[in-house]
Amino acid sequence: YDYEECELEPCNEMIATMEKNITDPSFVGKSFTSGDKTYKVKVADNFSYTDPVDKSLATKQGLRIVFEDGSRIVFRLSGTGSSGATVRLYIDSYEKDNVLGQASVMLKPLIDIALEISQLPKFTGRNAPTVIT
Repeated sequence: YDYEECELEPCNEMIATMEKNITDPSFVGKSFTSGDKTYKVKVADNFSYTDPVDKSLATKQGLRIVFEDGSRIVFRLSGTGSSGATVRLYIDSYEKDNVLGQASVMLKPLIDIALEISQLPKFTGRNAPTVIT
């Protein structure tokens, strides 16, 4: 989900607030429920990437929440759009059953949880993404 051409300052505030909340030690182990799905946080961080070739380290690559079942939510903020900021929300869900289900239906519980954790509508004024891929 991409939320394009958002105001940069409220987006920076959203990311800073969310990072403070998810990196608090009490966040790991917390459970979130949406519909009939409950997810328990296994890892939450601002992830870094080490290049396997030159060993360079890229920090602050996005806020990541990984759940015990392997599902995850990732938020990235980009200021590289034609104007304003773009908030990118990545969702991965692992399902044992109903693997042929419609993606929008299968991902809805995690999307709802991501919006709850981030308070994205409050910070951006957006109720829907600009682009869904």
